[in-house]
Amino acid sequence: MNTVEVTTTAGIVRGVRRPGSTAFLGIPYAAPPVGELRFAAPVPHPAWSGVRDAGSPGATPQRIDGGDSTLVPEPSFPGESTLNLSVFTPDPAPAPAGAGLPVLVYIHGGGYTSGSAASPWYDGANFNRHGVVTVNVSYRLGFDGFGWIEDAPLNRGVLDWLLALAWVRDNIQVFGGDPARVTIAGQSAGGGAVLTLLTMPRAQPLFARAIVISGVATYLVPDQAERTGRRLAALAGVAPTRAGLGALTENQILAEQPRATAFAAGTPAGPLGEIANALVAGLPFGPVVDGDLVPLATVDAVRAGIGAAKPLMLGSTDHEFNFAIADLTDELAGEDAAEVLGRLGVAAPSARAYAAAHDRLGTAELLGQFASDRAIRGVMLRVAEARAEAATTDAAPSWLWAFAWRSPTLGGALHCLDLPFFFDALDAPRVAALAGPAPSQRLADEVHGAAVSFINDGDPGWPAWTPRAWTTEPGDLDAQPVRRFDDAPAPVDINADATGTGTGTGTGTGTTTVAATYADARLAFGS
Repeated sequence: MNTVEVTTTAGIVRGVRRPGSTAFLGIPYAAPPVGELRFAAPVPHPAWSGVRDAGSPGATPQRIDGGDSTLVPEPSFPGESTLNLSVFTPDPAPAPAGAGLPVLVYIHGGGYTSGSAASPWYDGANFNRHGVVTVNVSYRLGFDGFGWIEDAPLNRGVLDWLLALAWVRDNIQVFGGDPARVTIAGQSAGGGAVLTLLTMPRAQPLFARAIVISGVATYLVPDQAERTGRRLAALAGVAPTRAGLGALTENQILAEQPRATAFAAGTPAGPLGEIANALVAGLPFGPVVDGDLVPLATVDAVRAGIGAAKPLMLGSTDHEFNFAIADLTDELAGEDAAEVLGRLGVAAPSARAYAAAHDRLGTAELLGQFASDRAIRGVMLRVAEARAEAATTDAAPSWLWAFAWRSPTLGGALHCLDLPFFFDALDAPRVAALAGPAPSQRLADEVHGAAVSFINDGDPGWPAWTPRAWTTEPGDLDAQPVRRFDDAPAPVDINADATGTGTGTGTGTGTTTVAATYADARLAFGS
């Protein structure tokens, strides 16, 4: 095995050379979160003597993986030192100050309760091939990372992200990277992590740019977190304190999490209940708007101008969660879609307007599309619009995309489908189950290439949004540019009208408009 050693601030690590890439896996950036540190803010990992092997994955905060049931392969590895990261670099030689390679720091998804930075889909080899150093970050999940405890800090998982980014700032240069050229990126809950960091004053010095892939908004407040924390402690029969909860094993807390976050009485059961909970209550665990570390909810923080100096690239798939309730097609056949949306907590005017605009869809498909538009696509649009509305002449630009390519195996441009294209990892394990046996390499070149361009130069290659202050044209938000990624070579016309037809007859990758791609997402919010 061809190995190489690098000296970090805590000690020497030994990685493994591969063709065009060297991998350093499971480097601890924080002390193991056990004992007195279990529910504490993370602290830097103590220095070690000798050489620490970094040739295999580190322990994962996710203790039980989903096997073949998850869309992304997310393996779990045992051990106490779960706060670790992996570095993939094209050249592990130290970089001269100001002359290092750009850096991508990736935060995985999983609803803040699951997921693994060790997924083979997140291997940085193909970013390395284009001169980008890549770092994958582990962080505390579920109650351990985000649960309310009477005498413990809130947002422990957020503090993990901050310490990991501080580690990158202090160490990435010895791996060939430039700490001044860090782009943070994440998908789903990882995209929510990026939105949280983007709108946190304390995080601003730690990165230069941001990429949000199907991100979720941050808006949990302390009262919500406290109710869940007290309920979990009561169900477990312990005090809601570090001592009380610390007496529980990890498995005991994992067993109580579903009960503590169960749907309210009267909520529809099964997949409908999951949709209702997501639309009304949001994710039960995640960053909490505490007015300090996380000062404001995502969209409010963007409107306040926090993070406006950071170039931002964000987008979603066209049919994020449509597949989630496909099994209800027969059960919901003949049901009035507007009435079902109302039962899920959607205001009647919004429910009627959305149902009328989608009368061509069956009720189950309509509900799936509404969940996609409300929980993910609408968040991406609202963040982009808030940045355009709040931007001053010196604000950084924003770019929005829509991933429209449909899975030939599961149907639709579903949640997570864009990840192997983003990482250019079409040959990774289990990609064929999601993307079929022959996914488009041309499309991967376009999606991955846009990310590389943004990480390198701060421009993904299509027009940025125009701040509202710079134009007085009516309806200018509907005309803002969107990159549409699809597999057909025909370009999309930016002059397409609000129905998406107009003069834009192509279906391939090209620049189109909000009106032609995100109109449903705006409609899902009643505007």
